[in-house]
Amino acid sequence: MPKTALKHLAIIMDGNGRWAKKRGLSRTKGHEAGAEAIRDITTYCAAHTEIETATFYAFSTENWKRPKLEVEFLMKLLERYLKNELATYQEHGVRFKAIGCLDQFSKALQKCIAKTEELTKDNTNLTQILALNYGSRSEITSAVNKLMAEGKTSVSEEEISQALQTPYTDIDLLIRTSGEQRLSNFLLWQISYAEFAFTPTLWPDFSAEELDTIIHDFTQRSRRFGGL
Repeated sequence: MPKTALKHLAIIMDGNGRWAKKRGLSRTKGHEAGAEAIRDITTYCAAHTEIETATFYAFSTENWKRPKLEVEFLMKLLERYLKNELATYQEHGVRFKAIGCLDQFSKALQKCIAKTEELTKDNTNLTQILALNYGSRSEITSAVNKLMAEGKTSVSEEEISQALQTPYTDIDLLIRTSGEQRLSNFLLWQISYAEFAFTPTLWPDFSAEELDTIIHDFTQRSRRFGGL
């Protein structure tokens, strides 16, 4: 039986706070450790022979409900992460892209995001997508409204897919860390036929070795997409 191909990987990164709490650290330390894990997994994906896109759920539309100081820290961490990771992106041939309602971020952060996208646009080993202030229902609603504004009175699945912020490629494998087993409003349209993998590992402890094991299991699965 031929192996199942993995072109688009999506990850719900969960468990930074619990990782920090187990160690008697502040939640901010957990988020910093989580940022390092993103680097490790991204470089693994960039070197993988099949993975073309890796989408990470970094900040949801619901995350604004967290304490103000934590949200402010996350915004500063994101800006620092992008500035620090530019060299990593260039070294490993990673193209960076952000999706979500970015206009709610500070002008400085929006500028940093746009600059990183521009400087990495020609890299071809991997497209790393960070979902920032992202919610899938909002993305789908915006896509439909965009098509209606163009004068359409009915739309096809393909038209909706192309109007979404994410590239027109469905998710092959969705991983969620920390033991939780829910989707949290993430890429609901794109995961229609995705394979799922849930691990109890907290995100900062999630390693390239564990990802490799999950991918090996994925490649042994038979994906029938509703057929036999």
